Amino acid sequence: MKLLICGSGIAGLFTALSLSGQGHDITLVERDGPPPEAADDTEGAERAFFDWERQGAAQFRHPHAFLGLMCSLIEAHHPELLEALIAAGARPIRFTDMLPPGLRDDYEPAPGDEKLWVMSCRRATIERVLHKHVTALPDVRLLSGRTVEGVVLEEGDGTPRVAGVKLAGGESLLAEVTLDATGRTSRFPRWFRDAGIAIAEEKDDAEIQYFTRYYRLKPGYSEPPREGGGNGDLGYLKYGVFPGDNGHFAVILCMAVAERELRQAILRPELFDDICRQVPGLDRWLDERAEATTDPAGIGDINAVWRHFVEDGAPKLLDFFAVGDAHLRTNPLYGRGCSTSLLHAHLLRDVFGADMDPVRRACAFSERTRSEIRPIFDASLADDKRAIVRAGHEIDGTPAPTGVGASVKGALRDAVSAAARENIHVMRGVMRSFNLIEPPGAFMSDWKTRAIIARYLLRGRARNQEARRRVGPDRNAMLDYVRSLTEGVSAA
Repeated sequence: MKLLICGSGIAGLFTALSLSGQGHDITLVERDGPPPEAADDTEGAERAFFDWERQGAAQFRHPHAFLGLMCSLIEAHHPELLEALIAAGARPIRFTDMLPPGLRDDYEPAPGDEKLWVMSCRRATIERVLHKHVTALPDVRLLSGRTVEGVVLEEGDGTPRVAGVKLAGGESLLAEVTLDATGRTSRFPRWFRDAGIAIAEEKDDAEIQYFTRYYRLKPGYSEPPREGGGNGDLGYLKYGVFPGDNGHFAVILCMAVAERELRQAILRPELFDDICRQVPGLDRWLDERAEATTDPAGIGDINAVWRHFVEDGAPKLLDFFAVGDAHLRTNPLYGRGCSTSLLHAHLLRDVFGADMDPVRRACAFSERTRSEIRPIFDASLADDKRAIVRAGHEIDGTPAPTGVGASVKGALRDAVSAAARENIHVMRGVMRSFNLIEPPGAFMSDWKTRAIIARYLLRGRARNQEARRRVGPDRNAMLDYVRSLTEGVSAA
């Protein structure tokens, strides 16, 4: 078929990669320009991060988690791409690297462990290498610097058909199948609505905003040990270190939108590092070993979104598919977007290979998306809702619920956390869920896991809570410190 993919970010490139080699003629259309030219991979990684204008990807310079689902799919289906990523500085972090010292000493490999790995890399580096790899494929062509401004619709037998898109300047690009990979700001739903085609949408606000600052290790310095800090949750503040490629790393601070005083301080470069140094685990990353390479940058409008392109077994449109964030998205704080985008692209490839009837094809893609990605979406949404409630108690100063139901759930979470740190079997299950190798929480259906966690429940919650104990200042102490900083800056 003649395929038109709108957007050449992560989702668009993964879609082209997955559909390549199947006999299709694939065109990518992208409003931004290509990555800057470079003499080698190291220079290319630096220029991609600092110089590439990516107005179409608001999260381009924020940290990304490249989880086991994405990494294992690349390793299994696109090994040459994996080699290129590693050559550009991306670092595989294997299951054994993530084990606490007590589990690492007695570790024995088990089937499936090879899928439990993540990739440490900046998104700019991933996207540059992926861009170069995909656009070199013989059945793919890229039109850069072209803005899509509308959609071409044809009347079908009761169901409209998407025949292509309209570009700025009046030109139309026609195709047998049009794919929307334009991400979280997709304008296709609005264009369909203007044409009288309503795409039902679920949308839930996560009520958070997060802030990123990038750093580079100075010559002669290395990263601090991973154990014992660098990622955590203080209730009012989530934080994390994202090691990258070529000596770079990022620090992320996340809080409720209602935390106005803290948010305003974090945006000031002279205060960001001081605030981070109050959090044990972050402080050792920001000592003399590192220098900042960017100012703090925030991202908001964080919603869980699911669009329904098929309703009651009937497609709303034919020969149109939305992939990645244009179809569904979860809170990026959980790092699931890149993995679900590649999975979504592979599902589309399978559907295209199985059936050419437009109606059955649309229904099959909708059903595969629901069965394989909806559990990830639902788990992320449930995490968002719990975080909203918890943040509200922190800000209001009210205690968390203490009823029987809340107590049982809390005790179970504490038991799972403690068991995952101390028992390799439970750790594997947790990591399979975390890396999306299986549906979130599926490890709890294993009888051996349930038996181990039951033993941890019996030993008492107080002991298990040590695994989830907060290490760092409480909200009032942090706000007092922020006020002292802002007063000092104002006085100076």
